[in-house]
Amino acid sequence: MQSVWTLLSWGPEGWLDDIAYGVFITVSLAAATLPVGLVIGFLVALAKQADEPSLRLAGNIYTTIFRGLPELLTLFIIFYGAQIGIQQVMRLFDPTASVEVNAFVSGMIALGVVFSSYASEVFLSAFRAIPKGQYEGGYSVGLSGWQTMRLVVLPQLIRIALPGLANLWLILLKDTALVSAIGLTDILRQAGVAARVTKHAFLFFGVAALIYLLLAIISSFGINAIERAVSRQQVQR
Repeated sequence: MQSVWTLLSWGPEGWLDDIAYGVFITVSLAAATLPVGLVIGFLVALAKQADEPSLRLAGNIYTTIFRGLPELLTLFIIFYGAQIGIQQVMRLFDPTASVEVNAFVSGMIALGVVFSSYASEVFLSAFRAIPKGQYEGGYSVGLSGWQTMRLVVLPQLIRIALPGLANLWLILLKDTALVSAIGLTDILRQAGVAARVTKHAFLFFGVAALIYLLLAIISSFGINAIERAVSRQQVQR
C-alpha cells in the first residue's frame, strides 16, 4: 500500500500535481466569474431602482428566478440547455451540426448569474443607504448624472457594499465545487478521482477541505487589505 506522502507527492505515483491543477481551475473560475457577477449585479440593481416600471419588473423577475433556483439546477439548465439551444439553431443551417458547450464557460455563466442576483441586493441596499442629498449636491455643482455617479456615489457605494460583496466572494469560491458535476476538473473532482483510484477517500477529501479553507483564509486577508485601502481613501477625501 502506498504511503500518504507518496500519494501526496508530485509525479507519476502521486496526486499533488492533479490537485494543483484543480486548484488552478477553481481559482480561475472564481476570478473569471467575479467581474461578470459584479457588472450584472450592478446593472440589475440600477434596474430595480429605476423610474421605469418595466425595468423594475425585469430586475425583480431576474433576482427571483436565480435566487429561487438551486445553484446546481441552474448549472445543469445552462450547461445542457445552452447546448441543446445552440444545436437547434446550428441545425437550421447544417442538419448534421453537433455542438458541445465548454464546461468552464457554462460554469462561469451559471455561477455569474447566481452571484449577480445576490450582488444586486447588496448594491441595492448600498444605493438606498446613500442620502438623496448626495445626488442633489452633485447636480448643484454642475456634475452630470454620470459624473455624479462616478465621482460622488460610486466611492460611497463601494465602501458600503464591500462587506456584503466580500461574503458573496467566499460563497462563490465554495460554489465552484458544483462544476465537478459537469466534468470540470476542479479541486473536488480531482480529489474524487484520486479517492476512487486509491481508496483513500478521507485523505483526499480532507486535503480538498484544507485547500478550500486555505483559499478562504487568503481571501480574507485580501478582503481586509481592500477594506483598509478603501477606508484610507475615504479619510483622505
